[in-house]
Amino acid sequence: MFQNPIVQQLWEVRHAPSSTHDSYSSFSTPRPPSLSRSQILYPFSSNPVLAETYKSPWNEVRFGKILEDLDATAGNIAFSHCVKGGSWPAPLIVTAGIDSIQLNPTLRPSIKTDHILTGQISWVGSSSMEISMSVCGEEEGEPWLLAKFTFVAREGESGGATKIVELMPETDEERVAFRIGEATAMKKKERRSNLKSQSTYTLQMEHLASTLFSKSGPHLKMPSLACPSQILISQTELHNSFIAQPQQRNMANRIFGGFLMRRAFELAFATCYNFGGGRPKFVEVDDISFLEPVDVGDLMVFHARVLYTLEDGGELRLDGGKPLVMIEVEAWVQDPKTVESKISNRFYFTFSLPDKDTCREVVPGDLAEAKRMASRMIADKEQEEARRL
Repeated sequence: MFQNPIVQQLWEVRHAPSSTHDSYSSFSTPRPPSLSRSQILYPFSSNPVLAETYKSPWNEVRFGKILEDLDATAGNIAFSHCVKGGSWPAPLIVTAGIDSIQLNPTLRPSIKTDHILTGQISWVGSSSMEISMSVCGEEEGEPWLLAKFTFVAREGESGGATKIVELMPETDEERVAFRIGEATAMKKKERRSNLKSQSTYTLQMEHLASTLFSKSGPHLKMPSLACPSQILISQTELHNSFIAQPQQRNMANRIFGGFLMRRAFELAFATCYNFGGGRPKFVEVDDISFLEPVDVGDLMVFHARVLYTLEDGGELRLDGGKPLVMIEVEAWVQDPKTVESKISNRFYFTFSLPDKDTCREVVPGDLAEAKRMASRMIADKEQEEARRL
């Protein structure tokens, strides 16, 4: 009763006793994606209370609330696949990361019309799975949002990885989605391997970081003479903090990941608004990582900064060539009693400035910031190349 109403409905479904898991009592029986398909209706046109809950100040759908729903829906889909697929008792389902959340630049979700969130399993590995989701307006029919989440299954007591039932794509569309998911997983593994081996990736990142840092000299040594169209990363930052409350806990009694995403998104939106001088337009979320769990009572400190900008929308000319602003949000768990602090999450958001034709270039204030910028630029470049495939 204290949750986002849609999230509460989803968790009630997951709490309900399962009467069908006995039908899939063996891992030797792969499951088709259709058996995990889930659909959520947002009847905004006929439910003014729900519409008010999701309304933004500009009479559009409040995207931070949708983030909560995406995480909860993906969790339900993953849970359904594992439990009804023969894993009983139910494993612990954990959000490992978010590969991408993209908005259709030509569609803006109106709070006056109904919307449908749909999702299903698209790829399964040994203990991890990819969930693909979309949201569309009933009138348009074309999705205005596409998202891909990665979940992992853990054994309840030990916390170790546990095997999950295989996926059996049935249609051509499902087989294509499976191959894409498999390629994405291989790419992640390859990148982790490269990072560990200090290979070509490291050399590329070091070179780019050195080039970026070379622009910072005037701002650090002669600020009155520095280029007025540039700004240091540290001058773009915004912060907030809060105590994690019991009303935001999930079924595992930890703080709900969707809630953390919403708080990060809203801080990123404010950071971009403050930086660009006009109301930003959300473009996409990319590569969210969940590094540490957050418990009730934890002191959370969020740091947001502009990592870099693209004046013309980048090579793909995203959002009509308008300036793009890449925001990083770090979520820290701090314990004043033990004087300890650790990162729980990193979030990356991309916004455009639809009312602007230009924006300032962001430059690093030290080599560590230069490396952070370079790493993100390389990751975004890889994502652009993947879109072309």
